[in-house]
Amino acid sequence: MDKKKLVILYIISSIIWIYGSNYLIQEFLPLPYIFIVERTKEFFYIIVTGAFIYFSYSKQQELTDSQEDQKRLSTLINSMVDFVNFKDGEGRWIEANEFGLQLFGLEEVDYRGKKDSELADFSEFHADVLRFCEVSDEETWKNGGITRIEEVLPMPDGTSRTFDTIKVPLFHSDQSRQGLVVIGRDITEKKEMALQLAESQQQYKSLFEYSPDIVYMLDIAGTITNLNPHFDVITGFKREEYLGQNVISILPKKYQKFVSHFIQSVVEEVKPVMYEIKIPHRKGHSITLQCTSVPIIINGKISGIIGYGRDVTTLRKTEERLRRTEKLSVVGELSASVAHEIRNPLTSLKGFVQLLQMEDQKHQFYYGIMIDELDRINHIVSELLLLAKPQHLKFSIASIQKLLGDVISLLNTEAIYHNVQIVPSFSEIDHFIECEPNQLKQVFINIIKNAIEASHKGEIVEISLLPVTGEQVNIVVKDNGCGISKERLEKLGEPFYSSKEKGTGLGLTVSFKIVQAHNGQIRFNSQKNQGTSVEISLPTMQNISKAKLQDIS
Repeated sequence: MDKKKLVILYIISSIIWIYGSNYLIQEFLPLPYIFIVERTKEFFYIIVTGAFIYFSYSKQQELTDSQEDQKRLSTLINSMVDFVNFKDGEGRWIEANEFGLQLFGLEEVDYRGKKDSELADFSEFHADVLRFCEVSDEETWKNGGITRIEEVLPMPDGTSRTFDTIKVPLFHSDQSRQGLVVIGRDITEKKEMALQLAESQQQYKSLFEYSPDIVYMLDIAGTITNLNPHFDVITGFKREEYLGQNVISILPKKYQKFVSHFIQSVVEEVKPVMYEIKIPHRKGHSITLQCTSVPIIINGKISGIIGYGRDVTTLRKTEERLRRTEKLSVVGELSASVAHEIRNPLTSLKGFVQLLQMEDQKHQFYYGIMIDELDRINHIVSELLLLAKPQHLKFSIASIQKLLGDVISLLNTEAIYHNVQIVPSFSEIDHFIECEPNQLKQVFINIIKNAIEASHKGEIVEISLLPVTGEQVNIVVKDNGCGISKERLEKLGEPFYSSKEKGTGLGLTVSFKIVQAHNGQIRFNSQKNQGTSVEISLPTMQNISKAKLQDIS
């Protein structure tokens, strides 16, 4: 009822009361009591009217305060980025913020007084979600306390949003249901960030845990904060023994005095620092580690050092073996050159001494000494030649893939030095042949090394093992280098003929002899400036073994 109607009603009722009560007093009361009753009636009217006005004002004030509170509450929940919903004890919606209405597509729906299942009829896309809300609400009532659940809400664009929903049940003093407060916070981005963080951590963990190298972490003081499992494999020690200790405890004494300088260099230069150290293995021998260290920068500050140590012990030993092989090759070439140069005049001298010995009987004693000394020189020359020619062959069964693999490992450093890449192409099935492994290795070393030296920077040397045909295996070494002219190609394998400036020509001579001793063949195919292809054909079994097998059969 509005104020205007209320005033009219008040005036009419007042007139009726005043005139009606006066008429009754005048008609039915004695004259002496009329004055007293009229005064009492007026006082009563004032009391009743005042009480009515006070009651109406109080109710109006309460209504105003309630509306203001409701307005403030509405403003508050509408300003929130969370879904907020108030329900009564029966699950009917009382109030919901604009975010929630937009979320479920209920902006144009009179939602108050309706349950979730009823509102599902107005939101076709989210109908199932709204119906499920009644189920989760009922579980909240049964729990009797605050319930927190994570709900995934599909969106019309095909995506989905995840909400962290809190449901707070309210009860009357008699434990009957009073209402339910529902607050849902959109944590989609938070979940995605958490997922990305988890993936990043898993990637980091995989890199750390499964790296074939030692991965280490140090703080600024040099204390070891973490080591990956491969530390145990490479060093033989348990990483648990060193976690929390200073890195000095791992290093030999000759490196300990440089630790502080090393840490300072990494921190100050803020760039990778590379170095090579030797540390002891648990079994007593030393291992060589090629280490690279970089600073750990968090929030713009260096909090430590992370790095990896690669085990290059085998590589360094291979390089050393290669250097020794090169030295032996030089010695062999020099020995062959010197021996051949000495033997020619030596033969002449010995012949003339023998001629003089037959004609001059007076100095036979001296001639005998000269012959002995010349024989001794010849023996020394023969020993020098042993450095450059194949020895007596002792055949055994060997894997051709393994022989080639060993040679490639040996020559990889040489290839890297010339900026050439060796590309092997072998089948997975091992092919075994009867051979003298060391002599064949010498052949492969000579051929592949020649290919490396003939190649230009950045080129590749292809090593192929062709499928076995019958009782023969074929190895092809191909390069794209300077090639060999037709004239020089015809003379390959001749002693002291070489296309190299400092070569002796004995390398290919020895290689030809070794292959021939294995009843095989070497074929060269080359054109000037177009590269060279060398095919080595070897029998899988030697004639001696074949004859033995035939005799047995």
